Amino acid sequence: MSGDLRLGVNIDHVATVRNARGSGYPDPVRAALLAAKAGADGITAHLREDRRHITDNDIARLSEALTIPLNLEMAATEEMLRIALRHRPHAACIVPEKREERTTEGGLDAAGQFDHLAPMVAALGEAGVRVSLFIEPEAAQIDAAIRLGAPVVELHTGRYAELDGEARTLELRRLSDAAALAAKNGIEVHAGHGLTYDNVGPVAAIPQVRELNIGHFLIGEALFVGLDEAVRRMRAEMDAAR
Repeated sequence: MSGDLRLGVNIDHVATVRNARGSGYPDPVRAALLAAKAGADGITAHLREDRRHITDNDIARLSEALTIPLNLEMAATEEMLRIALRHRPHAACIVPEKREERTTEGGLDAAGQFDHLAPMVAALGEAGVRVSLFIEPEAAQIDAAIRLGAPVVELHTGRYAELDGEARTLELRRLSDAAALAAKNGIEVHAGHGLTYDNVGPVAAIPQVRELNIGHFLIGEALFVGLDEAVRRMRAEMDAAR
């Protein structure tokens, strides 16, 4: 692991490019191995209901090929629970999912879906899968995570990434306060969504944050500089902020 702030690289959009032509390349497993070699501490992959990028076969191959942790992003459905229990990745991050969205929009309503989530969180935990809940930086959502017994929350940084000026400063404060509250209650804090070289520093500097999960920006940057360089620079930006 690299220092006390880990970098998880999401390789979903390598699969997006592959699926645009229906070919076998570029291979997301190859991308995952390259990211690991460049300094990624884990690999994230979102198996969506519509299989728009990552496929079931990708998850099987990643499970076999990786020597660093695999974080499976999944919707709170019985189908995804069965898949997670079959592959038993290191971690499963439960995220909201809508068919029409381009990417994950907003955090999971863990408070409002408490009764639905409780048996899933319990089943994953019993199988040795570390459960994370992708939530907004709100006290009510952190309270729900505590009551659900989730060991990890991933704070949604999408709003922070879209704002600027004073509005961004206020959102950063929300993230920082939420991270402190979660950590105080024994929950490990991760963060992600919309992070780039330019905005990652303040989030990386939040002392309670232990892991950042970054995908779309890194894959886009890799088109110009290569995945190795993109991951290494992000790692450097995170370390400098820390």
